[in-house]
Order: sequence, then structure tokens, then C-alpha cells
Amino acid sequence: MLPEKINQALNEQIAKEAYASAYYLAMASWCEQNGFVGTANFFYRQSDEEREHMMKIFKYVNEAEGKAISPGIEQPEHEFDSYTSLFEKALEHERKVTDSIHQITALATDLKDYRTLNLLRWFVDEQLEEENQMQIILDKLKLIKDDGVGLYMLDSELGQRSETTEANE
Repeated sequence: MLPEKINQALNEQIAKEAYASAYYLAMASWCEQNGFVGTANFFYRQSDEEREHMMKIFKYVNEAEGKAISPGIEQPEHEFDSYTSLFEKALEHERKVTDSIHQITALATDLKDYRTLNLLRWFVDEQLEEENQMQIILDKLKLIKDDGVGLYMLDSELGQRSETTEANE
């Protein structure tokens, strides 16, 4: 049986993952509206991944004899100041998710909930990957600055990255 505190924390995380999916969807829309089609595809893929994360936790809660709750989510922002600010916000968001995962991991450790710890190990690794990905993109944007050709190339690279990810699945 899933401890009640863990059940509650995981349901809160389910809502955070659903929000992340909606947030990346909003980012994808902004990108399409501003001519960054490759980056839009990258963020559509990110949105799909966040939904997959939500479902992974959702199914786990029910399998562990807890009670998963379908989340209601608040409307994410849809306007962004710039292409760079988009990725700054994405990195900031990923850091918040990482903090949340770490808090649940600490709780599961305190409660000696080893099944949940096993699930959370995957999320800890995933968050490292997510944060690193956004930081690398921001590092490239620092090099590019406002160079149109550089932005075009990064947009193209991100579009190819999302296509490669889909092909490997």
C-alpha cells in the first residue's frame, strides 16, 4: 500500500508534469507563430515527454494501491519576450521540477518507501538530462546572440533532434 504522504506528493507531481506538458505546448505555439518551426517541433516533443512522465507516475500510483487523481491545471503563459527567454524559462521550469522530484525522493527515503524510490531514480536521472539539454541550448544562444543565420541553424538542429528522437522510438 502506498503511504498517504507519498500518494499526495505523487498526485501533486502528476499535476506538475501535466502543467509542464501544457507549458511546452504553449512554447511550441509561440515558436510556430514566430517562424521557428524546428524549435516548435522540439517543444511539441517535450510536451509529449512530459505527458509520458505524468502517465508513468499516474499508473505507478494506481499499481501501488494508491489513488491517482487526474489533474486540473492552470493556464501557462503563452507570450515570451524572445527566443532566448523561451529557453531561460524552460530551464527555470525544469529546475523547479527537479526540486520537486528531490523533495519526493527525500520523503520516500524518510518513509523507507523503496518501491517509490525505485521509480524516482529514473526521474532524478531524467531531470539531469532535461536541465542539461536546456543549458546546452542556452550556451549555444550565448554564442549566437542575435545572429539570424545562427538562430536559423539552431532552429534547424532542434527540429532534426526531435525527428531523430521520434525515429528512435
